[in-house]
Amino acid sequence: MNATLDMLRIRRSVPPARLEGPGPSREELDDLLTIAARVPDHGKLAPWRFLVIEGEARLTVGETIAAAHAADFPDADAGRLDLERRRLAYAPVVVGVVSRAGPHIKIPEWEQVLSAGAVCTNLVIAANAAGYATSWLTEWYAYDRRVLDALGLEPSEKIAGFIHIGRPQEVPSDRPRPALADIVTRI
Repeated sequence: MNATLDMLRIRRSVPPARLEGPGPSREELDDLLTIAARVPDHGKLAPWRFLVIEGEARLTVGETIAAAHAADFPDADAGRLDLERRRLAYAPVVVGVVSRAGPHIKIPEWEQVLSAGAVCTNLVIAANAAGYATSWLTEWYAYDRRVLDALGLEPSEKIAGFIHIGRPQEVPSDRPRPALADIVTRI
């Protein structure tokens, strides 16, 4: 048996509201981020970077998310604004993976975007292998310029994903997975 393959066979996203602490220590998280960065990266561009959101910063960013929502939906009730405020507050650690993909003379932008996606996948796998549970989300605020500006993203940068990392309160039952016959073409 191979522990990595066994873990991948049963890996399941856990919604952020079902994650709790403790999260990874700074040393553990640094190790997870180091592992996440070991992805295919044509040209060694590192077309991604990390935003670590933990502690009170989760609520500070949440205030920005709630304010952007309130500006777009002035009739939003207090319950909805609280939901927006707590978007990043459930898991003890949220890592924003920022895609820095852009034009390059030799490296197609699409390859750079895929590299950022691979970083997200590596982080999810590494965190799960370390005994944590994860959820890789974007949500509307990952595309909202007001939120991105508050997070310090450059105009050309995008969020590839917010990876919520914590301990599962409970692991949800598995969802239906596609049958190989429906997704594999052999040539």
